[in-house]
Amino acid sequence: MDRTVVVKVGAAASASVCVVFGGVALAQYLVAKKKRAGKKTRIIEMMPQFEKPTVHIRDPERVEQIICGLIKGGASKLQIITDFDMTISKFAINGKQCPTCHNIIDNCKLVTDECRQKLLQLRNKYYPIEIDPYLTIEEKYPFMVEWYFKAHSLLVEQRLEKDKLPEVVRESDVALREGYEQFFDRLHQHDVPVFIFSAGLGDVLEEVIRQAGVYHSNMKVVSNFMDFDDKGVLRGFKGDLIHVYNKHDGALRSTDYFKQLRDNSNIILLGDSMGDLTMADGVPNVENMLKIGFLNDRVDERLDKYMDSYDIVLVRDETLEVPNAILQKVL
Repeated sequence: MDRTVVVKVGAAASASVCVVFGGVALAQYLVAKKKRAGKKTRIIEMMPQFEKPTVHIRDPERVEQIICGLIKGGASKLQIITDFDMTISKFAINGKQCPTCHNIIDNCKLVTDECRQKLLQLRNKYYPIEIDPYLTIEEKYPFMVEWYFKAHSLLVEQRLEKDKLPEVVRESDVALREGYEQFFDRLHQHDVPVFIFSAGLGDVLEEVIRQAGVYHSNMKVVSNFMDFDDKGVLRGFKGDLIHVYNKHDGALRSTDYFKQLRDNSNIILLGDSMGDLTMADGVPNVENMLKIGFLNDRVDERLDKYMDSYDIVLVRDETLEVPNAILQKVL
């Protein structure tokens, strides 16, 4: 056979083989690519808790980036800053609203019926203002001061006894969100500082978490603490008033605490109101901060605003499943 013909036949055969094997390789590549596309590669995709219908996220990529930063920093760089009422405690059980720290006292047998009625009237007047989505924080501010001042004055008139508080808490309907033991115990185990910043009643708050068995040494509570006289009778309140919309001021007053945690530059912040977003204002150096908001009431009117402000919004979710899932990755 002519050499030129042999070369042409060989080239044609080689081309055919290349087409065949090239096609196989291409097919294998496409299958592999498809498999990779179906594989969950983002951290939040690997946590089934994020698939709950109660979870709302405006910017998943941002949340992914923040969580990656938290994981990279680990326990040694983490601190928790959280509200208490309707954040750590439940908002409702089976449609019935649970008491806040103030409500625990309002509803207890140590308060007269007349006082209880006055406290209820104050709540009915001011709570709708607190959660009104059409009023600014500046517009709400004076009403909150007025509400707290009147309510605290009524409580002082009742001459509440300090040693009765444990019984009052035991007899109340207060409940903490599902998973609270895992939440607080894990943080204690890894020595992660927990800053509870509450506009409630500090003495009642501490008794609630004490009776729940989760008042650990890594926790600090800043709240409205009662001032009792030598006989243990309420005579006033200590320090400056903390209400839901002046936590910025309280955060700045807590700068000494935050300065001690200068290396804890990664923050998980939990709250249930727009006022809670300022709780970390006293932190001197923030590297990564994940803001988780519980939206409990008037959801349709407030969801968009919450999603604009919080990284993760949990709608009518009475659990700590999402924070616990994140902590499991970080710690």
